[in-house]
Amino acid sequence: MLVITALAVVRTRSLFAVVTLSGVFSLLSALLFITLDAVDVAFTEAAVGAGISTVLMLGTLALTSRSERSEKKTPIVPLLVVLVTGAAMVYGTLDMPNFGSPDAPAQTHVGPEYFERIPKEIDVPNAVTAILASYRGYDTLGETAVVFTAGIGVLMLMSGLGRRRKEDEDDPDQEGGSA
Repeated sequence: MLVITALAVVRTRSLFAVVTLSGVFSLLSALLFITLDAVDVAFTEAAVGAGISTVLMLGTLALTSRSERSEKKTPIVPLLVVLVTGAAMVYGTLDMPNFGSPDAPAQTHVGPEYFERIPKEIDVPNAVTAILASYRGYDTLGETAVVFTAGIGVLMLMSGLGRRRKEDEDDPDQEGGSA
């Protein structure tokens, strides 16, 4: 479904549909992260990707055009850049261990140490919660602060947009009403 949604985003010309499909893509990504037991990443993706980003893009659409202008140029250079970047990414993943492999470095180096230390030091039954809330508490606090700041920024943008529209309605001479 992610691939189908991405193709729909690329093919459509309506910017409103692109924004909507981008929000759907973020929600599908969040669902994927939940199935991979990365609830913290899923929450961040849903809040930032589907929530704040979609609201910001919709606010931008309110101030701009609703449809994309058609170009007559052929996108050869951007296509080549994407193909080279994709090939480099695929090449970079060839050395990675298989997903869930028991002999991966995360399973043999860091993971066992955390699983040994968590019951003694923290006594939290969920290892992911223990690592995020205790060992990486400052990182998690920083991520939470970023999400909170983005949310406050969106609220400030939305309140300013409503105030500006009200001022435009109250002042009919602003659009060249008097000559």
